[in-house]
Amino acid sequence: MLTFASYVHYWAVTQRSSTSCPTGWTESNGRCFHYVPAKLNWAKAEKNCQTMSANLASVHSAGEYHDIQTMIAKITKAFGRTWLGGTDCQNEGIWLWSDGTPFNYRHCGSFDNLFWRQHCLQMNYGGNKCWDDVYCSRELPSVCAKSP
Repeated sequence: MLTFASYVHYWAVTQRSSTSCPTGWTESNGRCFHYVPAKLNWAKAEKNCQTMSANLASVHSAGEYHDIQTMIAKITKAFGRTWLGGTDCQNEGIWLWSDGTPFNYRHCGSFDNLFWRQHCLQMNYGGNKCWDDVYCSRELPSVCAKSP
């Protein structure tokens, strides 16, 4: 299991200085990411990202997920649960990203529980920091993403 110290080391080794992302945004894999500490429900978090010409973050690889986790850990000194842009509210079990990109990567965890009607995607859930579906009305910090 990775520790906070190993994430900070990973961050220091892998982050590049980028002038293409606005101040306060972190470049990873050709996109810009921004942690929003305000606790909002999923819809309000998405609208907040849109005010910054962004969407809640989509994630397309394990490396990208670890970069986002590292960014959060560097800012908060923790791995708190945080909104991502995934939702299956239109059709249970069919996950979509709010930015319209393909939902082609899934991090550990089991979700798609029809009984509970949980339709929005949080990260850093449980001991393994997996993804988990949760009620969209829950209020969490969020990560926004946009192209440079």
